[in-house]
Amino acid sequence: MHDIRAIRDNPEAFDAALCRRPGTAPVSPEVLAIDEARRAAILAAETARAEQNAASRQVGAARARGDEAEFERLRALVAEKKAEVARLEDEARQKDAALRDLLLTIPNLPRADVPDGADETGNVEIRRWGTPPAFGFEAREHFDIPAARDGMDFATAARLSGSRFVVLKGAIARLHRALAQFMLDVHTTENGLTEMMTPVLVRDEAMLGTNQLPKFAEDSYQTTGGWWLIPTSEVTLTNTVAGEILDAGALPLRMTAHTLCFRSEAGSAGKDTAGMLRQHQFEKVEMVSITRPEDSLDEHARMTACAEGILQRLGLPFRTVVLCTGDMGFGATKTHDIEVWLPGQNTYREISSVSVCGDFQARRMNARYRPAGGGRPEFVHTLNGSGLAVGRSLIAVLENGQTEDGGVVLPEALHPYLGGRSRITPEGTLV
Repeated sequence: MHDIRAIRDNPEAFDAALCRRPGTAPVSPEVLAIDEARRAAILAAETARAEQNAASRQVGAARARGDEAEFERLRALVAEKKAEVARLEDEARQKDAALRDLLLTIPNLPRADVPDGADETGNVEIRRWGTPPAFGFEAREHFDIPAARDGMDFATAARLSGSRFVVLKGAIARLHRALAQFMLDVHTTENGLTEMMTPVLVRDEAMLGTNQLPKFAEDSYQTTGGWWLIPTSEVTLTNTVAGEILDAGALPLRMTAHTLCFRSEAGSAGKDTAGMLRQHQFEKVEMVSITRPEDSLDEHARMTACAEGILQRLGLPFRTVVLCTGDMGFGATKTHDIEVWLPGQNTYREISSVSVCGDFQARRMNARYRPAGGGRPEFVHTLNGSGLAVGRSLIAVLENGQTEDGGVVLPEALHPYLGGRSRITPEGTLV
């Protein structure tokens, strides 16, 4: 959420930055009109309350001197002003709610160094790592590799739950679990993140805090009891500091969690319907950092390196891009996407997004810290990123490790998590 004072102080600059996002229009005239009406109602209520208090003080004096007419006039004036105060305070509350509702729908402002662009074609590659494998055969997509075919049961999942679900079994299920464990171990023992286990059901306030609500309700699932199924543990990890005033010395907070994630994929009909690439239920190892404002860009680079490091340890080729203004998420002020090479599609596909959100989420959550030198609490900066999406990592391991006979050679980093086994045979057995 945006600071109303920043919009008041320089509405033209705010609109200019906002309109770098394609499809957006200037909002400051509407915002400031509501804000002005709200402030006018507050001022009028304060004035009426002062008049009510002044009249109240005069009522007793009028009765004491026996001036019954003045007493009645003043008593009527007190009642009139009391009703006026109530009306104006209600009007101010309504305007305040309208202003908050409007501010909650305005996306974050892109940083000046974010490239302009209409869509993903405007993203800017900043580096590559690794060389895509050169096979002497036509590469298969993950669901067509013999070693994985029996371990990915889409038919049973469809009978259980419908489309965009999968039942993993045997060697594939174990490989999926090994990937998540490997990621957590690297992040906690080498990257300095604290492992968390969080709920997957949250209240409205948590979804509001990380900007899934109100604008993107259709992208998530809500239970009949009112809870939301988290689309990512960014929601729970970031909201652990909601309403808190942290000590500057405690920052940065660096957290990670491996959780189920749920997304309705609203508006994605017809996209990536084959295989595991786009599912309603999936698993992700998430990273979240809470920092001081002056540290957030360095932390963004650090988190990107943490995610890249997982791919490097797995030997998976990737490229890192800066998202343009037309492709970055609602709450981000800058985003790095890491795209892993998928031989079966002959292209790079997103496996991690690492975003710095500035104080955008912190304002929604009222998450602050107290500067080391004292002074008023300030809003923290929040960052989040996949470290990594487990299902997509599974796809990448299978496709990059596939062999001509239909087997899969597995990354050395995973061997300890698989009981020393190093490959999956064409029949689907770990050996």
